[in-house]
Amino acid sequence: MIGPFGLHPKQTMRSRALPLAKGLTRRGHDVCLFMPPWHTPAEADKTWQEDGVTLRYVPLHGRVPGTTWRLIREVLTWQPDVVHGFKPKAYSGLTLWWLWQFHRRKIRLVVDTDDWEGWGGWNEREQYTAVQKHFFAWQERWGLTHCHTLSVASRALQTIAWSRGVPSERLVYVPNGPGIGASVVGDQIPTTTHKPTLLLYSRFFEFEVSRLAAILRGVYAAVPHLHILLVGKSLFDADIAHFRQLLTIGGLLENITDAGWVTPEKLPAVLTQADVGIYLMDDTLLNRTKCPVKLADMLSVGVPVVAEAVGQVNEYVIHGRTGLLRATGDIEGLTTDLIYLLQNPTERQKLGRGAKVHMQAHFTWEKLADHLQDAYVNNCHS
Repeated sequence: MIGPFGLHPKQTMRSRALPLAKGLTRRGHDVCLFMPPWHTPAEADKTWQEDGVTLRYVPLHGRVPGTTWRLIREVLTWQPDVVHGFKPKAYSGLTLWWLWQFHRRKIRLVVDTDDWEGWGGWNEREQYTAVQKHFFAWQERWGLTHCHTLSVASRALQTIAWSRGVPSERLVYVPNGPGIGASVVGDQIPTTTHKPTLLLYSRFFEFEVSRLAAILRGVYAAVPHLHILLVGKSLFDADIAHFRQLLTIGGLLENITDAGWVTPEKLPAVLTQADVGIYLMDDTLLNRTKCPVKLADMLSVGVPVVAEAVGQVNEYVIHGRTGLLRATGDIEGLTTDLIYLLQNPTERQKLGRGAKVHMQAHFTWEKLADHLQDAYVNNCHS
């Protein structure tokens, strides 16, 4: 498996590739993750193991061309039967292009896409140069159709792949499981606090924060002892600063406990302090194509979620069974649902149990690794 960056601060390799790799390793496969740690250059040229998976941070030499060539050489030296590239852009996209041009008859190539990177996607959010934006958009388009198998994390990406001519037999739907890991899913029971607690577990870029602030003000008016538990770190500093400013104006800032970034092993104990979670999504191409691990985390430990029905959210939040759904932008409806759940513990417990059952039935990494292994066997050996 190859990635365009390391395990952190961006989470695709940590939260998606590595759990799949561990699941495949438990099935008897040898798996190595090759990554250029350009966010954390001090970790370059590092090799270690996690649960039987080999992880390799390649040296960062010669800028993009030199690092890409080192990545290609190390992958080929490992002599893999299958190369699974996560994100068809940047370093992994360049490596996949080379392997397709010169090694596709000997190595079966799988491309994974878990977001929309080009126009309408991350190109609109990240501070890329104009050249980078055009190049990443081209890499994405090329990568979707130049592989033996394409794995996608969302139904929206599946539809896009079909629209670009990818045949169904070469396409495999592999959504995300919870980032906290299968070992803790279902083992935690939400605690009862003396104050009704609403969970905000988000990076704040998926929605307009003024909408969230309006919802919280409405909930607070009906639930005056409201406690807001904020977990995670905002992707963009301006978003969280604006949010805090709005809460200050609304007199809600003192109701917040900011847990910040929490390690995966501690997340269940933190998340289960909440009675109800909220998950907002503007209806954009980026949001429709993403597969939110944070939403999976909340549901997997039994936190019922009130969410906006955008894209992949509909796969996780089943209205009336694992949480409650509203159309995006329905501030009044979302506020009403949150108040209802915060004031009705019996309904919260029913939805929380349903959330855990749903996640166990469909989204554990063990089941997802089985699905991916089937795709390797059926598609990569054909």
